[in-house]
Amino acid sequence: MEKVLITGITGFVGSHIADLCLKKKIKPYGFRRYHLSNMRNVQHIEDKIDWIDCDMMDNKSVTKAIEKCKPDKIFHMASQSFVSPSWDHPNLYMDANYRMTVNLLEACLTVDINPKILIPGSGEEFGEIYENELPIKEETTIRPVNPYAVTKVAQDLIGFVYYKSYGSNVIRTRAFNHEGPRRDKVFGIPWYAYQIAKIERGLQEPHLKVGHLDDKRNFTHVKDMVVAYWLAVDNCIPGELYLVGSENEKDIHTFRECLESLIALSNRDNITYEVVPEYVRPTQVPFLIFDGSKFRNLTKWKPKIGFEKILIDTLNYWRNVIKS
Repeated sequence: MEKVLITGITGFVGSHIADLCLKKKIKPYGFRRYHLSNMRNVQHIEDKIDWIDCDMMDNKSVTKAIEKCKPDKIFHMASQSFVSPSWDHPNLYMDANYRMTVNLLEACLTVDINPKILIPGSGEEFGEIYENELPIKEETTIRPVNPYAVTKVAQDLIGFVYYKSYGSNVIRTRAFNHEGPRRDKVFGIPWYAYQIAKIERGLQEPHLKVGHLDDKRNFTHVKDMVVAYWLAVDNCIPGELYLVGSENEKDIHTFRECLESLIALSNRDNITYEVVPEYVRPTQVPFLIFDGSKFRNLTKWKPKIGFEKILIDTLNYWRNVIKS
């Protein structure tokens, strides 16, 4: 049976990839730091994962971990992924997103294995896109406008370097907004859902504080996205770049539309909201609308879960968290 390693397995996407592994009757390997890992997202499957103690910022630690599991596939989901703090911690973000990737790629060379390695980029890498450039394609010029996006560009391109230099089987994707249960409340949709859940429990006044609301995005359910990632590892050509996410017009919305739809799903009336400066980023990315035909034509992937279910699943997740 193939060996699958998921870095960042305790995170949002990583935990859903672990669920998919187990659904396929594959027991995944996962890294955790013995003293720091938050296990909330994997508590339902913690005993079904082969755990390896590893700090991905330490190259020796990563090499020893890779030697232990010698995976056939690696889903490299470990990263600093919340955009807003990247302005205040640019070195931390570069150290994490770039260095962890280099450590992983180097470890595979040292151990003399060549697994398929998914390096998941972000639509944020494209940054300042103008309406006349839509839809975004693989060859669209990137103009990143936040430190997080720059670190993801670095992560993506170092993967390409290892493909070109050493023949590493790097699968490069740039995924657009994917949402759903387990996403941290520091992101837009879960932040709205978290506040609404608190309001419903009487823990907050019926008033939400939010950031900029007029950026438009493609939204994909995380459960659809992890299926796409699996197909990418199985089918995509190493070194090539692929854009991934829902292209359905019904899944394209502004954050204001997301917020107002979530409010409409609440069991409380008369919920209001305001944009407050502390949640507004220094720069915005108004449009992340893309053409995913390259990936779609190759893999035949098509999302099955629509926008409303994304909102319902996210709201119900935070209702359960608040309740507990």
